[in-house]
Amino acid sequence: MLGNFTYCNPTKLFFGKGAISSLTSELQKYGKNVVLIYGGGSIKKNGIYDEVVRCLDAADKNVREIAGVMPNPTRDKMNEGIAVAREHKADLLLAVGGGSVCDYAKAVAVSVNCDEDPWEKYYLRFEEPTCEIVPVGCVLTMVGTGSEMNAGSVITDTATKQKIGHVFADEKVMPRFSVLDPTYTFTLPRYQMVAGIYDIFSHICEQYFSGEDDNTSDYISEGLMRSLLVSSRAAIKDMTDYEARSNIMWTATWALNTLVAKGKTTDWMVHMLGQAVGGYTDATHGMTLSAVSLAYYRHILPYGLKKFARFAVNVWGVDPAGKTDEQVAGEGLAAMESWMRELGLVMNISELGATEDMLEGLADCTRTQTGGYKILSREEIIEIFRESL
Repeated sequence: MLGNFTYCNPTKLFFGKGAISSLTSELQKYGKNVVLIYGGGSIKKNGIYDEVVRCLDAADKNVREIAGVMPNPTRDKMNEGIAVAREHKADLLLAVGGGSVCDYAKAVAVSVNCDEDPWEKYYLRFEEPTCEIVPVGCVLTMVGTGSEMNAGSVITDTATKQKIGHVFADEKVMPRFSVLDPTYTFTLPRYQMVAGIYDIFSHICEQYFSGEDDNTSDYISEGLMRSLLVSSRAAIKDMTDYEARSNIMWTATWALNTLVAKGKTTDWMVHMLGQAVGGYTDATHGMTLSAVSLAYYRHILPYGLKKFARFAVNVWGVDPAGKTDEQVAGEGLAAMESWMRELGLVMNISELGATEDMLEGLADCTRTQTGGYKILSREEIIEIFRESL
């Protein structure tokens, strides 16, 4: 295992049925003024909102709300939240929802006391906070992003069609606590569930497909991927299968809490390609990843052949006997495609609204990464998007 690293993850997790019962006592650790942040209102229909409000009332909190956080939170919405949190003198931001709501809360948290334009500072210049960061807590209702236990935040500027993620270095940006009750995900539409499942899988792949050394992180990643394959197949048969949904939720958290990135360079080009598509189409994040993944991985396979062959054997169970590495690796990606179709994932970007005349613009909005097996040229990026159509 090559490379030195520091690992710190201060997020406290409350996991399992009824985990919300821990929220009231946890809230006592923070000041009186809480900003409750959520999305389109589904939590009011399924009763989660009422449970959270009861905890806030029991903790005697003074609450303001920011509702309507969209699946791809925008720069304008971020600025709206900053204004609310400043006016309320927020002591805690409580995000109730999926990854986008958690991402949004973190963006507001680092911006409330920032005396510069946060979009410019954090998402264009990728600087770290130099101001006080407002604490964030999460009550998770959709799994996929791992935002409940990391310092990542993705925001979209609709004017420039830039969808940009910043993984902050300061652990104070990480949620101080997260409530993870798998039953809270049961009412999620199937489309959103499978999109989240693929987001989890893609997070693991982004870290797995880098490096050539014998790395403990890769063994952990293979185990997480195999668990996800089993759980995903059970969940699409019965969306209320608690065992399956709890395993998916736990895998999502460990897929992107930085553990399996340790000792790795990590890739992240699939996310850069997918985020460009999301910036143009406002499509669901996990589906933008599924739509570009296979074209990308088939493109870089020759440059990381040994790892792709290992992936085929250790994750997909491909028998390597009498086959070349190229044949084994190709069978692995074919097995991956078959599983993706079994889940009902989007397999091309045209289904998301992308068109041939967008390719140049998509390439312009794609940030090139250097941690994978191949640094892409602009021409290669355009070709991958074209193959993804």
